[in-house]
Amino acid sequence: MTTLAFMLRSYGPDVTYAIRLVESFRRFNIDSLHLYISVPTDDAHLFAHLAGGDVTVMDDSQFAPMFVHAEVHGLRPGYINQEIVKLAFWETGLADNYFCVDSEAVFLRPFGFADFMATDSVPYTVLVEDRDLAVEPRYHREHWITRQQSIRRIHDELGVADPILRTCHGHQIMSSTVLRSFKDDFLAPRGWTYADALKFEPLEFTWYNMWLQKSHSIAIHAREPLVKVFHHEGQHIEAILQGLDVEDLARGYVAVVLNSNFARTLPSHVLADDKPEALAPYLSYGQTLRLVTAKLRNSWRRLTS
Repeated sequence: MTTLAFMLRSYGPDVTYAIRLVESFRRFNIDSLHLYISVPTDDAHLFAHLAGGDVTVMDDSQFAPMFVHAEVHGLRPGYINQEIVKLAFWETGLADNYFCVDSEAVFLRPFGFADFMATDSVPYTVLVEDRDLAVEPRYHREHWITRQQSIRRIHDELGVADPILRTCHGHQIMSSTVLRSFKDDFLAPRGWTYADALKFEPLEFTWYNMWLQKSHSIAIHAREPLVKVFHHEGQHIEAILQGLDVEDLARGYVAVVLNSNFARTLPSHVLADDKPEALAPYLSYGQTLRLVTAKLRNSWRRLTS
């Protein structure tokens, strides 16, 4: 068993993302940390070529008895099952702590043990209130209200004393000590499985975070997110207009994610070298023509004023 590893749960449609992730992982992994990629048995052949001394590809057959086979809260079984894998991975005995990374992630700079571990044995815990998202009209309208309700339900069900809701969207360093306590001290007395918890509310990282804040199974060394996530295209466009590039993001984060709900049709790079190139995928030919026309009109007005 290693002290710290990385864990990715992926599947066939995301194999191109996984390839990009592994390439960046190998480029910046200065401490030779190990990445485990868990995939459905039928998809394992698509990922096999990624395996190596630093990457293990494993099928998820050992987790299959825990899986659901019907929708939960309107979410397809595959979505819930990847949440189960993240909660249950500690049971493999492969790592005391593991950083859950998404297929869409791209590492931006050299990273190592000290980025994820507060001490030799205790990981950092990503805990935030997400106030920046609370004030964003689109995110608040589409996600914030319902997500906060779900987080509050988990908070109340676990009996967390602190009324402030602190959790994360993902990319958490999961502690096997915390997860063992969650299973033995919360799930088992109720006769619940991981699936039962997710049927109550399908937020695997919030179950982890809230149980840690309830149980204090390990010392809490809180820090802000290690991965920058663009949740929707509006956030990505704003970053482009600000002129952010990879070096800018790397000052604050080890990796970046463009949510695949909007980014599947975009080029593989996450931020282009210049604004026109980065904005081009978002603009139709008609919009581009109107943009050029407006630019010329404004330039003419300045020249003649």
